[in-house]
Amino acid sequence: MRYLIWRLIWFAVALLGLSLLVFAALRILPGDVASVMAGTNATPARVAAIRSRMGLDRSYPQQYADWLGGLLHGNMGVSAISGRTVASQIGSHAAITLPLIVLSLLVALSIGIPMGCQAALAGSPRVRSVLHTIAIVGGAVPALWGGLLLIMLFGRGVGLIGILPSQGFPDAGWHAPRAALISLILPAITTGLVAGAGIMRYTRACLISMEDSDTVAMAMACGMTRRQAMLRVGLRLSAAQLVSVAGLTFAQMITGVMVVESLFNLPGLGAMLINDVGNRDLIAVQSELFLLAAFFLLLGLLVDLMHHALDPRLGERTQHVGGEEHA
Repeated sequence: MRYLIWRLIWFAVALLGLSLLVFAALRILPGDVASVMAGTNATPARVAAIRSRMGLDRSYPQQYADWLGGLLHGNMGVSAISGRTVASQIGSHAAITLPLIVLSLLVALSIGIPMGCQAALAGSPRVRSVLHTIAIVGGAVPALWGGLLLIMLFGRGVGLIGILPSQGFPDAGWHAPRAALISLILPAITTGLVAGAGIMRYTRACLISMEDSDTVAMAMACGMTRRQAMLRVGLRLSAAQLVSVAGLTFAQMITGVMVVESLFNLPGLGAMLINDVGNRDLIAVQSELFLLAAFFLLLGLLVDLMHHALDPRLGERTQHVGGEEHA
């Protein structure tokens, strides 16, 4: 509990520092959202009225306090361009991006872990070399290039085997779940293949490091074969490291899928953020960037806690180090 409390305190401190950084960075950018809203032929009086209505005529500390107070109460503001609340705007676009990230991670795990195990346990050196080469080549392929290949192979209307949609998302959204899910298959495979190659390398390295350990040798002495000992004991002992890798992969996909969304014309968070930045929608952008960065921090916190739960020795080390410092 002490460890959890301290982690939550530092998480709150990091969020506060993050909010300051996002607020200050956006104020440095050139341009004025009030001028964009007013139009090119607007009079100075109209621009001033818009600035006053949006609170942009206040001092920066007052603007920051108002924004932070709104965040604490769940109010992220209203988009100056679309007129919608930022929360609803983020929610509608996240309904595309987050399922895409989850599907991509499932593809990456279903490819990376089995192939990583096979690369570590294969008896033939030639098979090991081939699988290792596949992992390196797969990780080196840019997502944009891989997505184009998949479109040319499986894209409906343009591919050699046109069985999957390659552009857009259904107008009905998740009210048409089958069509929505099918539209995310090619983007998920595009992102998942690249991430799966990285997970494959980490899985292979973890199992190879466990190959000569005393734990695996003890399992084999108890009657397990080498393969059984590596999969049942070695893989379980490597779970904490693989959880960390999966968490980092999930975080990297948040930015990685933005390129894929553009390629497959998906109206996700990437398209929303690019559009709002281009329109200088300051109120929307600062809340969107803050939530995106806060999600990174939250993933790090969850991975850290899961790592602690999977390896209780970390808690013992933390208490031991804390006791020495106290002494």
